[in-house]
Amino acid sequence: MSNKKVVTLGEIMLRLKPPGVERFFQTSTLEATFGGGEANVAVSLANYGMNASFVTALPDNDIANAIVYQLRGFGVDTSHIATTKGRVGIYFLEAGANQRPSKVIYDRADSSIATAKISDFDLESAFKGATWFHITGITPALSEASAELSIAAIKKAKEMGLTTSCDLNFRKNLWKYGKEAKEVMRELTKYVDVIIANEEDCQKSLGIENGAHVESGELDTKKYEELAAEVLKQFPNTQKIAITLRESKSANHNGWGACIYDRNEFYVSKKYDIFNIVDRVGGGDSFAGGLIYGLNNYPTNAQALEFAVAASCLKHSIGGDFNRVSVKEVEALMGGDGSGRVQR
Repeated sequence: MSNKKVVTLGEIMLRLKPPGVERFFQTSTLEATFGGGEANVAVSLANYGMNASFVTALPDNDIANAIVYQLRGFGVDTSHIATTKGRVGIYFLEAGANQRPSKVIYDRADSSIATAKISDFDLESAFKGATWFHITGITPALSEASAELSIAAIKKAKEMGLTTSCDLNFRKNLWKYGKEAKEVMRELTKYVDVIIANEEDCQKSLGIENGAHVESGELDTKKYEELAAEVLKQFPNTQKIAITLRESKSANHNGWGACIYDRNEFYVSKKYDIFNIVDRVGGGDSFAGGLIYGLNNYPTNAQALEFAVAASCLKHSIGGDFNRVSVKEVEALMGGDGSGRVQR
């Protein structure tokens, strides 16, 4: 197992959710947990035994302290979290069921990370000794200041010799401050070694579309190979791209797989048929964390991808943003043990 240091940068929020699959305020109870794209990745990597560090900005209050305590409990390094003005962002989640989709409502305007300046962080210190930097397209969508911070961070990481990855993660409800996603994300992606995306991300974040889409029927893998090739053609500094393949048959039933392309070989993972989904939020982040672990610990892209897909498959059985699984559990599923039998 590699103990290389991975740094992630982004926002962690308070997550408020009705119990089970209840609708908003169907009862007077909301479950309070924490989560956010890059923080979720850091937790996954720490669970796998890697040296994971999370960089963000938080206010000086008890909610922020609780976030830091929980991250530390997972083994995530929090020493580069900046204390600034602003607030802890919030998102409300209503879990879907059957044909009723899940819903997310954001309340994260003027959060600490959205208003933070580049000068609030010592990026050189945060990246010292690290070999990998990960970010998502969510952070630059928050504000113009966050976009500037995201691009400055990935440039600094490249300057210091780190491998960089970005989960494009297009969120239409966040791009509100006057710049289009394509304008910002195409600039940021110039400095990305490993792109993680789905077909919509490629279209909305990079402006690249070739008709690839997931349906409940037969998957046209040739379209995804063409899409991957076109992305790498337009971004010559990028080494590889992984595209997730989700077939949303209902809120409870998804097909799940992925593919990876490195300019030489195109590989498609096995597909998991996931019934009775407990929580799909954080599924993409668990894939990203699994891929980063896999690329640092397995000799081939294929093995790394299979680890990522299996890790994310397991995340769908776990409530909350964080993927609370071990390498041993993921490798058991990779090896074909998906029966769900009691382990005694």
